[in-house]
Amino acid sequence: MLKRYRLRNYDFKLIIMILALSIIGIVAIGSAKESLQTKQIFGVVAGFVLMITISFFDYNWVLKFYWLMYIFNLGLLLWVAFLGDAGGGAERWLEIGSFRFQPSELAKIILILFFAQFIMVHKEKLNTFRNMILCITFAAVPVLLILKQPDLSTSIIVIAVFCIVMYIGGLSYKIILGVLAVVIPVAVIFLSLVLQPDQELIEDYQRDRILAFINPEEYAMEEAYQQNNSVIAIGSGQLSGKGYKNNEISSVKNGNYILEPQTDFIFAVIGEEFGFQGSCVVVALLILIGIECLSVAAKAKDSAGRMIAAGMGSLVVIQGFFNIGVATFLLPNTGLPLPFVSYGLTSLMSLYIGMGFVLNVRLQYMR
Repeated sequence: MLKRYRLRNYDFKLIIMILALSIIGIVAIGSAKESLQTKQIFGVVAGFVLMITISFFDYNWVLKFYWLMYIFNLGLLLWVAFLGDAGGGAERWLEIGSFRFQPSELAKIILILFFAQFIMVHKEKLNTFRNMILCITFAAVPVLLILKQPDLSTSIIVIAVFCIVMYIGGLSYKIILGVLAVVIPVAVIFLSLVLQPDQELIEDYQRDRILAFINPEEYAMEEAYQQNNSVIAIGSGQLSGKGYKNNEISSVKNGNYILEPQTDFIFAVIGEEFGFQGSCVVVALLILIGIECLSVAAKAKDSAGRMIAAGMGSLVVIQGFFNIGVATFLLPNTGLPLPFVSYGLTSLMSLYIGMGFVLNVRLQYMR
């Protein structure tokens, strides 16, 4: 369970980058909604302690309980489905006393761990039809439960990370090309169907977000309103920004033109107050964390370690891309937090847990 490790093999570089991004988040949240800054500080401190603690646990020992983790994950998602706490038109939260958390955020980490072990155990038969169906089924059940909340954006992230983990685990190129040959036309057909006014495949508000992305002028005062204001905020920051907690009347944030700026649109606050320079720092840190995780994956001692590190790196980069893409109107509004930056203790703690396992993978590959 616990092993002796050499301190020189600890990935301090990854820790520094994660902490730097977290501190930027604390600062930005202090401007976006100061009342939540203390909670975010608590989340960062608690998450950091949890990450360091997990980093000293042998991930191979933890992965022995992969079926228990999977069942626990399904239990939480089923709990949400039947007794979830509603908010913003969706049931995505569980509330136990004063403690409120979002199981779908933890599901991202649990599924990475589960498939890392499941694929490693069955790696010799991964490319068989039976194992492909099993992997797809085990991924589909939690994805469908997340979709039911409804949470399309998180479902897309889970599917994307699942595909990357499968690829790292040794999925054949022939199968990948075959799947793409089917998925791409199906996705085009699906998109054309969901844009119809009488469709029932996705929620109406989700369809409106896609339409607002395609035709923002028509939805300028509706679904596209926040994204338009986000772009204005980021552009108004220019090179160096308007300054932290500025009191300019022209500030989009000060005028409350963006709802909940501490979560989905935290990048707009950073762009407006710290400008292009501050925005580049955030983007660079996200990319560097992803690269560092891939570097760990490349030298991991086994395939499970490779999948954990690559899965976590891809999760941070893909989710970061989606969040920033929404804030800059390059993508339809998805409602995903910016990793380590946006307010949301469940997301923050889950990411720290996942990075704890990456640190342990790093500790073990040079032993």
